[in-house]
Amino acid sequence: MAGLFRHLGSMALAALVGSSLVFGDATAADDTPAKQIFGKVQLPSNAAASPIGFYAKGCMAGAVAIPTDGPTWQAMRLSRNRRWGNPAMIALLERFSKDAAGLGWGSGILIGDISQPRGGPMLSGHSSHQIGLDADIWFTPMPAQRLSSQAREDFPFTSMLDKSKFLTVNPQRWTPTHAKVVMQAASYPQVERVFVNPAIKKKLCDTWTGERSLLGKVRPIYGHDEHFHIRMHCPPGAAGCKAQAPVASGDGCDKSLSWWFTKEPWAKPVKKPGDKPVKPRFATLSDLPKACAAVLAAPAASEQSATFGTAYVAPQVQPAQSSDAAIQQVINAGTSDLPDGTIPIPLSRPSLQ
Repeated sequence: MAGLFRHLGSMALAALVGSSLVFGDATAADDTPAKQIFGKVQLPSNAAASPIGFYAKGCMAGAVAIPTDGPTWQAMRLSRNRRWGNPAMIALLERFSKDAAGLGWGSGILIGDISQPRGGPMLSGHSSHQIGLDADIWFTPMPAQRLSSQAREDFPFTSMLDKSKFLTVNPQRWTPTHAKVVMQAASYPQVERVFVNPAIKKKLCDTWTGERSLLGKVRPIYGHDEHFHIRMHCPPGAAGCKAQAPVASGDGCDKSLSWWFTKEPWAKPVKKPGDKPVKPRFATLSDLPKACAAVLAAPAASEQSATFGTAYVAPQVQPAQSSDAAIQQVINAGTSDLPDGTIPIPLSRPSLQ
């Protein structure tokens, strides 16, 4: 952490010590939701890379952005400005994209949200992704054509579920290559967990014939039927990063998975007569690690200097072609192709396991 503060400078440190640090119209002592503060920041801090706090309660210094286009990836939903992460995460995504293409996953991967320029809570969509060590990968392979900026906003998600049934993978969409790509993500030592829908976890438990010990990293959670979520360990030497409890031993194809197929996780909370609606309380800057105030106060790096790696260069070798004919169907699928039906979602969700 000492390296972080050396980069922030004396002005940021003085601001951190004070109790009335001002960011626009918000102060460290007021009740402005932190997501409104971090959501407005457009560029990362000019500082040494450092994840600060926990995945769902923190921020990050010295973030870098993955280029919008690479030989085996495309970043999606660019208007969200969430393609920022710790350099270790960005390097992993570039490596994973190449490995996925080699498995026959189209031309590579489509990358969803990573984190905001300085991490922190997001205005919408996630409770985690706050320290630059989480990333979403679409269950849609990267198409051969380069998508325009508008197409990246409009390109539809593709669910892997048969939504006319309860927690059931759609056999017309899910292929052996999907399983290989998820398990490839879980194979890297620096990956701590891979989150998927409970139905997808069960499908892997029932069909995966590779290394079973890696299945323990694949964790069931609500949603995650249109994308999977990669979470990295805290990088070596990142003293300000709070680690998650280790995954339990075994493949996770046990009672902990069976619980998702009971009524309990999907039951709506029972309201008692006379109960008043509870106004949600959003995390404020004072709820986050103290170093996050200094991260916000730090000078900004330019987008060009903070973009990881080099500009896109066309690949010299064509990626392997998929042996699964259904992959191409997934690429071309539209939302109108999805079956009817919904899965009930509870009012409150547990944190990612």
